[in-house]
Amino acid sequence: MQQIINFIVRYKTALLYLLLLVISLAFTAQSHSYHRSRFFNSANWISGTLYSTSEDITSYFDLEEENKKLVEENKRLRKQLFNQPAATPLTLDTTALDYEVQTAEIVKNSYANPDNYITINKGAKQGVRQDMGVITSNGILGIVEHTSNNYAAVQSILNSKSTINAKIKNTNYFGSLVWNGKKYNVVQLEDIPRLVPLIVGDTIVTGAMSSIFPENIPIGVIQKYGLNESQSFYSIDVALFNDMTNLKHVYIIHNTNRQEIQELEAKISDDQ
Repeated sequence: MQQIINFIVRYKTALLYLLLLVISLAFTAQSHSYHRSRFFNSANWISGTLYSTSEDITSYFDLEEENKKLVEENKRLRKQLFNQPAATPLTLDTTALDYEVQTAEIVKNSYANPDNYITINKGAKQGVRQDMGVITSNGILGIVEHTSNNYAAVQSILNSKSTINAKIKNTNYFGSLVWNGKKYNVVQLEDIPRLVPLIVGDTIVTGAMSSIFPENIPIGVIQKYGLNESQSFYSIDVALFNDMTNLKHVYIIHNTNRQEIQELEAKISDDQ
């Protein structure tokens, strides 16, 4: 208490000045509408700035949660899209779907090796199994090859063993999507007959011959093309839509009819 009294005595002149200043400002604001409006506008600006800053900080720390919500929403929308018949209005009926979709995140990614793999944070406990397709919002990434309880190894499209059915968009000309191991942002489409008209910039998408990926999932665009040694088929370089060096959120696709298709194809093979 004595220290407070000593402080007041020592700075009594300055404190008196501040008190009189506050009183004079209050009287001025009360007696003049202009000063009153300026005072309250300044107070509102200060409080508004503080609230805005607080909201910005809160929103920043909520970004991760909001991103997860957006990914989940995209998952539901993609699930509907993959199961929607062509030229049919989109509906919300989920009673008979051919494809199931779930989300995951990449925890490890390689793109500079001859055989590249991607590790995702979903595994057998979450229903992930071998031969499920993996994509991003920009296009395909690869196919699940191995799973543990909570993780899965995805064979990247940047893998010498990768072969995926693909076609030229809006046509029925399809071939095999492979990788020659040279560029991380370019893959090759093979077995397209030389009679097919090609244009640099044409979009390449997944074909209808795959039991892993739905048809028309984006892959990339034709960068260049030429005839192979047999002169019967084109060798086409496809520039990928995905930036294979910068990946995070993915979608895992499960064709619910794949087992039935495989059983049928096995029967055909046994008969031959």
